Amino acid sequence: MKDAAVELMAKYPDVPSLQAYRYAAGLSQDQAASRYNDVTGNQTSLGGTTINAWETWARGRGQGSPPSMSSLLILCSAYGRGPLGVAEEKVNPTELIAEAYERLTAEDQLALKQFAADKKTVTFATSTPEPGALHEGAQQADQRHSQIGERFVFTVPTVEYGNPEIEVFSLPNPQPGRLLDLTWETFGLGVASLSQQIKNLGKRLDADICFGINEAGLVMATFLASDRFSRCPIGYLRCNKVSDGVVLDDASFFPDVRDAPTIVICDFEVKHADVIGYIARQVRARYPGAELYFAVFGAMTKDRELAVDSFDDLTGAKIMRAADFEAVFIAATMSPPGIEPPLELR
Repeated sequence: MKDAAVELMAKYPDVPSLQAYRYAAGLSQDQAASRYNDVTGNQTSLGGTTINAWETWARGRGQGSPPSMSSLLILCSAYGRGPLGVAEEKVNPTELIAEAYERLTAEDQLALKQFAADKKTVTFATSTPEPGALHEGAQQADQRHSQIGERFVFTVPTVEYGNPEIEVFSLPNPQPGRLLDLTWETFGLGVASLSQQIKNLGKRLDADICFGINEAGLVMATFLASDRFSRCPIGYLRCNKVSDGVVLDDASFFPDVRDAPTIVICDFEVKHADVIGYIARQVRARYPGAELYFAVFGAMTKDRELAVDSFDDLTGAKIMRAADFEAVFIAATMSPPGIEPPLELR
């Protein structure tokens, strides 16, 4: 089920995971609703229109409605039964809404994280260690700080006569379906990697403003402004989630600079949602004629293979191209549902 759903999403990027799992189970929307009711012992009377509303919401087009935490758990059981209804595959709720996780309510996000944590604790507490397992566990604990996977080089959009090749590292997730909590070491390494990419752009990049999107982006902007841009003014873009995307909060800060400035925008991650496109339009409206550069810590890949060959193998490639940046800098690649910065910076 999981492999089939992942393959479907890799081949058809517009299909959300919630819909991909239904396809993998071989169910129509009405059949999925019937399976849902069967799981609850027919104590519910869900219809296919509700399944459609959930999947429409998962596609992120400002319509439909999100499933509740309890409904996600029931869907996990329903789809885990497979096409014949007799399988017993364990499906994690975070896998069902991988690309839409951040659009859930804060309460449901916390519930999902707690569910995953509790499940991990129960598994550990009830398992019987094999001989030598405690020693292996200690070794794994010692290696937890090293989250870096394969390093590779690929090309990104860049300035005319600039250097399009950047070195990126992958962030393999040892627990698929859960957010990967980054250590400070990994976070710092990513910021340092972005700094080196900027240094080797092929020309000197003198930024007039370095913007950070939300708190994680602001931390990145602070380091880059100090290390690479001679302590240029730092801007703050605070995004609030709404049903069909994001809007800028009044707490955002736009520094006063010269006309047609050079601006670097820093964000923590790029997935499916067109957040950066919206941000680019807002910044250009504030600073007409601005040259925009984009530095992002983590970019999600379309497939399970993180060492991608092409920029277009990233789920946000079209979004970043459409934003028409002068150049793009990327520290790492990641898989769904994404990564979490240290201290859960937002």
